[in-house]
Amino acid sequence: MAARRRRPAAGVGARRALALLALFLCAPGVGGGALEWYSAMVGIEYVDPRSNLTVLSVSESGRFGDSSPRENKQGLVGIPRAPGDKEGCAPDTRFVAPGGLGAAPWVALVARGGCTFKDKVLAAARRNASAVVVYNQERYGNATEPMSHAGTGSIVVIMISYPKGQEIFDLVQKGIPVKMTIGTGTRHMQEFVSGQSVVFVAIAFITMMIISLAWLIFYYIQRFLYTGSQFGSQNHRKETKKVIGQLPLHTVKHGEKGLDIDAENCAVCIENFKVKDVIRILPCKHIFHRICIDPWLLDHRTCPMCKLDVIKALGYWGDPEDTQDPPIPEASPGSVSVGNLSVTSQDEDRSAESNLPSSSSSESGTHRPCFKEDAGEDTALLGAGRSDSQHGGAVR
Repeated sequence: MAARRRRPAAGVGARRALALLALFLCAPGVGGGALEWYSAMVGIEYVDPRSNLTVLSVSESGRFGDSSPRENKQGLVGIPRAPGDKEGCAPDTRFVAPGGLGAAPWVALVARGGCTFKDKVLAAARRNASAVVVYNQERYGNATEPMSHAGTGSIVVIMISYPKGQEIFDLVQKGIPVKMTIGTGTRHMQEFVSGQSVVFVAIAFITMMIISLAWLIFYYIQRFLYTGSQFGSQNHRKETKKVIGQLPLHTVKHGEKGLDIDAENCAVCIENFKVKDVIRILPCKHIFHRICIDPWLLDHRTCPMCKLDVIKALGYWGDPEDTQDPPIPEASPGSVSVGNLSVTSQDEDRSAESNLPSSSSSESGTHRPCFKEDAGEDTALLGAGRSDSQHGGAVR
């Protein structure tokens, strides 16, 4: 029962520890870091040659590069001059725009891929571009991603999605002047867990699993050992109870010779023997109340007076040499003992009383294994044993 009570408490403690660990790791700025980035407002303006109307669109569809200053820029959009060159990776890349770039600020539009972001930005910066717009690859759809381009100076760098960039590129390629405006958008904070935190969490989790597994193994081993010991103890007590049941019983009767019911008492309960009390006779000839000595023998197996091992004396759980001739120790002061006496069980004694007349009584000096005479003969034998003990000096 104690093990069952401790188990939920341990489980609750482990769950609380894991919860506290998770809260600690998930707290902002603990065990990891925060990635700060800004979105970019992208506006384009051009004249539709079919309708001769000015088309203006503004959306928060860009993302500033990691090393880019967050400044507002505007100018005509220029694309790489070489046919088929959309990435603008070559250091001598030239850019063109409908109507010419001139000395006015302009924005370079290049596709992602082919080289690093830094190479693209530096190639455009050599042509005096005030900003560089990189549009993502087609497989990324409308997504934008972080760009690392350290060492590019104060030039503004943003990324836009593939559909948006391809739309602008097609307009410029068709000879339609496109004016782009870049503005600062919203600040974003992206929480992330560092590599050290991941390792720490993994080690903590594995440690908790090992501790839990070790505790479970210990618990079930203890439970198995406890169950086995209980099972063995129950079987041992059953066998001991059967052996104790083989000890002879006797019912105290009024006027018995050799037993002074007013002076003699049971050494276990310290009460005098009374008429109709059922007593049990041990191999050492000491007598006790049956209800007193049976529980005692179940726990101790020895006579309370002389410490004789009753179970071994009966030939159980002992060496044969030790149980063939058990010694008969001297009786302690105030004890009650009987000599070489064989009496029947309580049921046989009652049967003898009911079937045989009680008028005849005699003493017998011969030992009989099973005595089925009347109650008077039992009394005479008990008296003879008492007399022999007194003459032999067993009782002082």
